[in-house]
Amino acid sequence: MTGPVKRMTADDARARHRDLRDRLIAAALENVAFDGWSRKALEQGAKDLGLLPADVLRAFPGGMADAADHFADWSDRRMLAELAKVDLDALKVRERVALGVRLRLELNAPYREAMRRLLSFLALPQNAPLAARMTWRTCDHIWYAAGDRAADFNHYTKRGLLAPVYTSTILYWLSDSSEGFTDTWGYLDRRLSDVLKIPMYKAKAQQALGRLPSPLGLLKRLKAATRPRSGSVA
Repeated sequence: MTGPVKRMTADDARARHRDLRDRLIAAALENVAFDGWSRKALEQGAKDLGLLPADVLRAFPGGMADAADHFADWSDRRMLAELAKVDLDALKVRERVALGVRLRLELNAPYREAMRRLLSFLALPQNAPLAARMTWRTCDHIWYAAGDRAADFNHYTKRGLLAPVYTSTILYWLSDSSEGFTDTWGYLDRRLSDVLKIPMYKAKAQQALGRLPSPLGLLKRLKAATRPRSGSVA
């Protein structure tokens, strides 16, 4: 006698769907190096996994933009998993941010040509919003992992400052031939040292402004000083 059939929950279905997408992306990356971000690369990856072209359509109904976006999400999740193994409290904030960027690139080092092809794909005018969304999401993950919980304007300032550093570091990394990408990590440290000074200068300026007398207070004191005293001749 068979037992009751366990029904798949919505969470189970989502997990299975994401696993399929992860496996297809991982299998397709070697093909992307030759065929670019194309359906051909995905279908070859599916074939290597023993899957059908229909599985590619089921996994990525939004086409190659959907696949590229999931590759970025897959890379972010792998980066966060590695960051979770590190005692980030022992590091300075700048070091945490630098580590996030570095891990993101190191984990994709085996797919460097696929990353190069991805940038070409994202450079197409119709993919500009996708590129911006992917970059912002990665920078948000890095800052959050670094301990930033700002909900005010600083939230956007920090991510806005990191985004050009992150993208320019990718470009530097793609052409870096130094052993262990040491030149890239030096470049990253220099860029972060520069941009992370900006909020510090902003905070100092705000503190200095806060110490200045209030214009309204000055006006009140000026009126008091010029008001005729009791008994004086007008």
